[in-house]
Amino acid sequence: MAAVDRFNLLYREISRSCSFYVEALAIVGAWYTVRKCVTLVFDAYSMLRLHAIPKLVGEIDIVKRYGRWAVVTGSTDGIGKAYAEELAKRGVNIILISRSKEKLEAVSRSISETYKVETDFIVADFSKGREAYQAIKEGLKNREIGILVNNVGLFYTYPDYFTNLSEDMLWDMININIASANMMVHIVLPGMVEKKKGAIVNVSSASCCQPTPMLTIYGASKAYLDYFSRALYYEYASKGIFVQSLTPFVIATKMVSCSSVTSKRSFFFPSAEEYASHAVSTLGLSKRTPGYWKHSIEFTLGQLANNFADFSRELTLLSEMEYRTQLPYHE
Repeated sequence: MAAVDRFNLLYREISRSCSFYVEALAIVGAWYTVRKCVTLVFDAYSMLRLHAIPKLVGEIDIVKRYGRWAVVTGSTDGIGKAYAEELAKRGVNIILISRSKEKLEAVSRSISETYKVETDFIVADFSKGREAYQAIKEGLKNREIGILVNNVGLFYTYPDYFTNLSEDMLWDMININIASANMMVHIVLPGMVEKKKGAIVNVSSASCCQPTPMLTIYGASKAYLDYFSRALYYEYASKGIFVQSLTPFVIATKMVSCSSVTSKRSFFFPSAEEYASHAVSTLGLSKRTPGYWKHSIEFTLGQLANNFADFSRELTLLSEMEYRTQLPYHE
């Protein structure tokens, strides 16, 4: 066979291969675009349902739905204090748990006088491990707890390599960020199940969704809380218990004082009070949410970026396959 004929045959084979892969890429692109458009529509509807509609139609009666008393851990500063105040604003009596008696007394008195609700407090240092819970059990005995907010948490002083952390820091992170939520739920959940109503809010973090180098164990502890919350929801939803995982992005509190940027309130960095007013409104509506509409936008954009990266990898793989089919065959 002449060389020209062999070249023509090869050219036809390459053309057919190109046509197939171009069509395949077009189908993949169209499928991706449609899927993303549908996802964006559903995400937009979810944000409206979660953050806008309750403001228009009126918020739920939290006391009637869940009960008269709420327990909030880590409640003398930041999100915990602001969340307790938001619940009190809606008529819920508050039990505060933290390690500083002076701060507890001040916050308890302030909430009681401002919102005209009953308040109480329990002094407990969650970094002490199991010994902290006997006082909590005694303090909550015979109390009809309707809402539990597991907010207490420990953050890094500054981002650092895992091997530079002390053993004390490792144990404190486990005891405060992980063990506290387990034990608090174990204490109050039986009473909720008996009444067939109640709500548990575990304050996780957006860092649970992606690995966080230099904040390794903090991100891992928040991933645990998120998984724990979602699993509990499916276990106890049929028993009348609502379990929510809050996954906020950065909130301007003392916890992030290591950064001069994130510690100041801005468009995407709300104050604890601003965040809590939105987060409480999502209670009973979403089992997993950033809790704040601007953070929901960040979460959606982050998902789109990840999906786009995945799609780019798929296209690269298809392109490599196409290239390899066009390589000349060597005997």
